[in-house]
Amino acid sequence: MTEAQLAQGFDFAAELRDLAARRDIAEAAHRYMRGLDRLDPVLQRRAFHDDAVVDCGLMKGTADEFVAFCQDFLGTMEATHHLLGQHRIEIVGDSASGEAYFQAWHGVRDEGGAVRDLFIAGRYLDQYACRDGEWRITARLLVTDWVKDDPGSLDFFAANPGAVRGGRRGADPSQSGVRS
Repeated sequence: MTEAQLAQGFDFAAELRDLAARRDIAEAAHRYMRGLDRLDPVLQRRAFHDDAVVDCGLMKGTADEFVAFCQDFLGTMEATHHLLGQHRIEIVGDSASGEAYFQAWHGVRDEGGAVRDLFIAGRYLDQYACRDGEWRITARLLVTDWVKDDPGSLDFFAANPGAVRGGRRGADPSQSGVRS
């Protein structure tokens, strides 16, 4: 702590609360993303408070309805990979708002069965609340900024059958206890 901060009456406890809140909000976002990619509805649902509402454009509803929608929709795809970018958070007491950038790859097939790489990028505009000491999402609006749909290829995996692939529904190496 600098002398200037001490002279201004720096509130160390308030700074720690702010940092802990940001950590916990980020952890909620991480649970959400991991729940999507691993097709783990329990983990995804733990990102939201019970009264949360979500509008993703394709559907609007409760957290339970949204999680069921995501798990069903993403479950039709061969794989997904969601990545979080910058995350702006503004905290006021036990409430917060935020904007998190994301990019998501979806392994899909077209009507003829050909492999496609569907990329979607956008932002989550979120409201958060701390209840019973736990920060979770209370409202989410998914904003889509761009989409790209390209022919895909599984040639790498065919040429490298020993490559460890990500799995879903409990079959991922991070979930099965298999580590290198």
